[in-house]
Amino acid sequence: MPRKRRSRPPLTTDAVLKAAVRVADAGGVTAVTMRNVAQELGVEAMSLYHHVEGKEAILDGIVDLVFAEIPRPPAGEGWRAAMRHRASSTRAVLLRHSWALGMLDSRAAPGLATLRHHDAAIGALRAGGFDLATAASAISLLDSYVYGFVLQERSLPFTSSEELGDVTDGMLARMPADTFPHLTEMIVDHALQPGYDYADEFAVGLELGLDALERLRDPAPPP
Repeated sequence: MPRKRRSRPPLTTDAVLKAAVRVADAGGVTAVTMRNVAQELGVEAMSLYHHVEGKEAILDGIVDLVFAEIPRPPAGEGWRAAMRHRASSTRAVLLRHSWALGMLDSRAAPGLATLRHHDAAIGALRAGGFDLATAASAISLLDSYVYGFVLQERSLPFTSSEELGDVTDGMLARMPADTFPHLTEMIVDHALQPGYDYADEFAVGLELGLDALERLRDPAPPP
């Protein structure tokens, strides 16, 4: 008796985009092709065109899915808490989807999640006393910081304290302490101390940025 073929869930736009995210997570955004996405779904590439117009539509869609993962700040939350929440959430999402770094602001046809995200962020700043120009500056500053920090974080040659020790041992062996006293001090008395975690620097830098933005806003926003 012939075995029944397992039924495949019906193909939808959402299924196509989620498959594309999996492809990007595994191989980077350059791996997102109609053929690779179709292979991920176990279908023919031509069948995808019933649900998406092409690769550019897929890229628009997967960027929007990334924005959908970033929680919008609750209404009524103070601007500083809202921006702190937004920055931390964006970093966490980018660490899960590193291919999206450099993609978040690249789409000319942003989706609803993208638009809602930016509208909420601007609204939180406007409610906190920022005029339009300073709100734009705040978004630019914070996004640049988050994207830059994640890029550096992902580029580090270590992911654990053990790997950090291996890297710094090699550096110190090639680096005379009397020639590079400040760098040696930073490594030995800071980076190699118990409990050191490069990720902790994120909160420090973020607070410095928020302190700087505080000076730009009107301390008495209209009701």
